[in-house]
Amino acid sequence: MRRIRGIGAVAFVGIAAIALAGCQQGSANSGGTDGDVVTLQFQSLSDQPATQAAISEIVDAWNAEHDDVQVKIIQAGWDGTYDKLITQFSGGTAPDIIHFEASSIVSFAADGYLADLTDLIDPDLKSDISDGIWESVTHDGQIVAYPSTLQSYMAFANADLLAEAGVEVPTGDTMTWEQLQQIAKATTTADHYGLGWGLGSPTATIMSLSLGFDGGYFDGEGDDVTVEVGDDELAVPERIHEMAYTDRSIDPTSLTQSGSDVLPSFYGGKVALTVQGSFQAANIAADAPEGLNWVALPPLEGSAGAVQAANPQTYSVNIDSEHVDESAEFLNFFMDGENLAKIAYADALIPSSGAARTQVAELAGDDAAWQQVLASGEGLEGPPFLKVSKYTEWKDTIATPAFQQYLADQIDRDELAAQLTDGWADVAG
Repeated sequence: MRRIRGIGAVAFVGIAAIALAGCQQGSANSGGTDGDVVTLQFQSLSDQPATQAAISEIVDAWNAEHDDVQVKIIQAGWDGTYDKLITQFSGGTAPDIIHFEASSIVSFAADGYLADLTDLIDPDLKSDISDGIWESVTHDGQIVAYPSTLQSYMAFANADLLAEAGVEVPTGDTMTWEQLQQIAKATTTADHYGLGWGLGSPTATIMSLSLGFDGGYFDGEGDDVTVEVGDDELAVPERIHEMAYTDRSIDPTSLTQSGSDVLPSFYGGKVALTVQGSFQAANIAADAPEGLNWVALPPLEGSAGAVQAANPQTYSVNIDSEHVDESAEFLNFFMDGENLAKIAYADALIPSSGAARTQVAELAGDDAAWQQVLASGEGLEGPPFLKVSKYTEWKDTIATPAFQQYLADQIDRDELAAQLTDGWADVAG
């Protein structure tokens, strides 16, 4: 007997309107059978053209080899995906295969919408991915997703602007926050800021980098969780705030923008540095103006090391799919080392499996930026927030507005800590 489902986030404002809109738009239905041919609906969120091309190539290869099980890609976007999936699951229109991220599938798993894949995963693939990464997609002892690629946060620099400021490009295995602060300060002039950092949606970045200071925020799993906001948790936001309002080495406008919005400033020499998701290495390589002498800097290191959160992109299977086994069989093919390497390389992300990482290293050759991307993957660890059922609700309704206010210098450190703590009490009930 299946569990009674009632996703916690159903209380989000506007769910009824969203549900109606979803029905009117004819959202994806779970795959079906036409004669002897099974068609699986695969909702993909990949938004980079090169990645979309890689995924299409893999799906085409599968379809060519499997006349009886065909896969149809449903292209979707990251924006609004959480609410859309609530609608799809609630209305019985969710696709067979669901692309998302580990931190956002916890509540879906808790409410029984995702199939248990534990015994369907290829044993060779399973042994080639670390236990820590598998742990990030395990709920109540069940593996509910294939973890595919991971993002880190990296600093990119205009090497010419650093040279003009007399700053040497860091070359060690890691770079401390003090070095980042010194470089940003040294490269700030009357004409440009040292650092542009797109923190319009700051929670994921701050909580990921806070692990470098042992800032875990949460203790416990599921609904039995407490939040702690102390010096370790506030180390990263305090450093950013100091650079913005004491050193004045961060472009304050950038703190309200997305990472992509900041890139034109980097391309135009208006900032010497920018911190971005590692995937932006692919965009910088493709879009930077000819002659821009840019480099990727070593991974940021805090007091606990160069640690960041492992929050992999994931592929889950709808528990109501009539073809769970076929979906898992396709995902075993999709996650093959060569295929996963194509996706990771196109997206400038770090693949979860050792076989794919080896192939990405070969594809990247001696590219210095890619070497730093892969190096940053060494410090990825499963964060406590992946085990928190109401993390997404807290992130969207409490943490993001609180961090935004702090980074805008509208509230102080103590007020930030109080909002994060009291807000969790409200969300957790």
